[in-house]
Amino acid sequence: MTELEIIKKKIKYARSIVFFGGAGVSTASGIKDFRSPDGLYALKNKYGVSYETMLSHTYFLSHTKEFYEFYKDKMVNREALPNKAHYALKEFEDKFHKLTIITQNIDGLHQLAGSTNVIELHGSIYHNHCMKCNKYYSLDEIMNLDLVPRCKCGGLIKPDVTLYEEELDYTSMDRAYRACLNADVMIVGGTSLNVYPAASYVQNFNGSTLIIINKEPTPMDSLASHTLYGDISVILPELLNID
Repeated sequence: MTELEIIKKKIKYARSIVFFGGAGVSTASGIKDFRSPDGLYALKNKYGVSYETMLSHTYFLSHTKEFYEFYKDKMVNREALPNKAHYALKEFEDKFHKLTIITQNIDGLHQLAGSTNVIELHGSIYHNHCMKCNKYYSLDEIMNLDLVPRCKCGGLIKPDVTLYEEELDYTSMDRAYRACLNADVMIVGGTSLNVYPAASYVQNFNGSTLIIINKEPTPMDSLASHTLYGDISVILPELLNID
């Protein structure tokens, strides 16, 4: 029996499965990741500050116009469509009904593919709120407003995405930790696992089988039952193609 066959058997008979995905899950959809050689952070920057700085809460408040110019240009890609990895997860969920998706991505592609049990750790570009009156705004409304979108009450509208210097949503974090603690199998894909709390989810996994899929080795590979190196949009569909 090959390693792939062994992994597929473990997945098939698992009581509960968690998929934890990072930016690499969406690169096949045309969305850049952050830290790879051709990722977002490697691009030349016309603003004179790092992209990490531009994605901070402080910069959002102090340079709101520049933040939104960058955000709408680089962080929002409404033409992006789900790729084979997203659809493989959706089809698996339809067959086995025991999958929780935890994503670091804000692009909403898992939901666009049809997945329903999705925990968005860093929020979503599709949700926005006024910081003064808490009125909800859709992505379309944000894109059609002025470069610095403001509510009718005069308040500044902020995307419901977690910026640097901000804490993750407690409810989402709690749901994610509980899913990791209760799962038999955890599949980690498209993330370097170099930052926290992402790495902590792997460390808190309490099940029997940890599978890591990434183009490059990660600091958590020694904890894995199986490591598969390559394009997740190619590997994951084969891994989840279970009868």
